[in-house]
Amino acid sequence: MTPSPEAAASERRTAALSAVAFFFVLTSYYIVRPVRDQLSGAVGSQSLPLFYLGTFLAMLALTPVFGAMVARFPRRRLLGWSYCFFIACLLAFVPAFLAQARIGARELGVVFFIWVSVFNLFVVSLFWSFMADIFDSAQARRMFPLIALGGMAGAVFGPVVTSLLVGLLGVAPLLVVSALMLGLALALLLHLSHEGGRASQGEVRDEEAIGGSLWAGIQELWSRPFLRYMAILMLLGDGIGTLAYAFVADYAKAHLVESAARTAFYAHLDLAVNGLGALLQLTATRWLLRRRGAGSGLLVPALVNMALLGMVMVGGHGSVAVLGMTLPLVAVMQVVTRGFAYGMTKPAMDALYTRVPRETRYKGKNFVETAVWRFGDLVVTSGVSILGTAGIGLSGMALVGVAVSGGATWVAHRAGHSPDLLPEPLADTPDGSDAA
Repeated sequence: MTPSPEAAASERRTAALSAVAFFFVLTSYYIVRPVRDQLSGAVGSQSLPLFYLGTFLAMLALTPVFGAMVARFPRRRLLGWSYCFFIACLLAFVPAFLAQARIGARELGVVFFIWVSVFNLFVVSLFWSFMADIFDSAQARRMFPLIALGGMAGAVFGPVVTSLLVGLLGVAPLLVVSALMLGLALALLLHLSHEGGRASQGEVRDEEAIGGSLWAGIQELWSRPFLRYMAILMLLGDGIGTLAYAFVADYAKAHLVESAARTAFYAHLDLAVNGLGALLQLTATRWLLRRRGAGSGLLVPALVNMALLGMVMVGGHGSVAVLGMTLPLVAVMQVVTRGFAYGMTKPAMDALYTRVPRETRYKGKNFVETAVWRFGDLVVTSGVSILGTAGIGLSGMALVGVAVSGGATWVAHRAGHSPDLLPEPLADTPDGSDAA
């Protein structure tokens, strides 16, 4: 049903404020991401399993803590406590980076890599859980690609800020800038929570805690078919992204000796990824979600990944010409894989979460997008190390990836048609009305 003019105006205003909030969230993250990534480029893929093991263990430790917070605190306090914790951590790293010479660059780097990975997953997962709480499924298919576009703008702006300021200020002051961006995001989210989003329709009451068990996120993984599909898809689909990340880490280690060159290389990759993601959100993603449903937004990227891995399997360490530039094929794979993940897969996943109960949106979704995600990273990077030790080259690993992508394609189809999802509203017609 087409919303009234007043409801449509309110929806657009809420979506606009949400997009600005997501802009600040991803600006905060992408200010510090190149610092993290240049570390992985310095050590290559062989050390990534250690990094991801630390991240996975941190996720397991934090999952029951987050579950207890979700069960006990209402939405506004959950947002406030969670984001303030990460703001405080950012500020706490400032004296650590100032004392880097005494602490040791490698020791500080490992801790920072793990913390940034945890920071990203928790703040982004909580943001989209909140979005799934204030928008219904039909609104999500219309507005989530546009909200994600705001995040893409932040993901472009963050590396630009880092590139411009790191030479002038150093790393430590950038952490203060990142904390400020996250604080601005929190202020907007608290304002949106106060307004209540859908609460005006009596569907959500902000001052009510969700309740339930602190282990509910893990328990639901076994009891809810949709969550199982999403967990498997996270393992398979993100596994391809992690495989591309490992390929690029080995390329950076072999071809880029200086840390400044590696940081610039990863910053340029981030800009290309987010540019592609923004283009998809402006064009194909919004059309696909509105006309074909959120499930199709999971299926298309899985097929694209199969094609990319087939190219790497054939081309190996070769290069490809893109817009007049000669680029490593593995770099192109990472850009396209991550671009589709952020520009299509993520909005589609988050739209599907509007069709599950609130406890699943927060606890189950958070567990899948933190602990399960990093477990997949650990498995993939360990597998790359084992295959590399066994003498399996890039083409052989890509062949394994093709098979994994085939499995992800099937799971993506099943996830979009899971029997425990609430009914999908009717697809939009070109004139904006609902079709039968």
